[in-house]
Amino acid sequence: MLFKLILASVKTDITDKVVDAAKGAGATGATIIPARGTGIHEAKTFFGLTLEVQTDIIMFLVEEHIITKILDSIKQAGEFHKPGTGIAFVLPVEHVVGLESQMEKFKQEVRKNYF
Repeated sequence: MLFKLILASVKTDITDKVVDAAKGAGATGATIIPARGTGIHEAKTFFGLTLEVQTDIIMFLVEEHIITKILDSIKQAGEFHKPGTGIAFVLPVEHVVGLESQMEKFKQEVRKNYF
């Protein structure tokens, strides 16, 4: 089985919405890492203190054949068409260990989708 890693950077208030959308599209889970960052607009200041917007990095390890469906769901749920809402991208994965308990579910999904 071939896997890919989807990384999505979103504001914390929409993390749950994005995760739910990805699960609805076939993701079996997610890892969420708190983060902060900067974009083309500098951080805002308030009485001389820099206010940085908190973000979450959401990682989805998914089978290659459902990448487009999940990515489209993330894009829609996160409203990525609006400036400053978030980004998502896909990275290749060469080796995976630790998914043995989920392999039967993956096999059933493949059979259901292709046969």
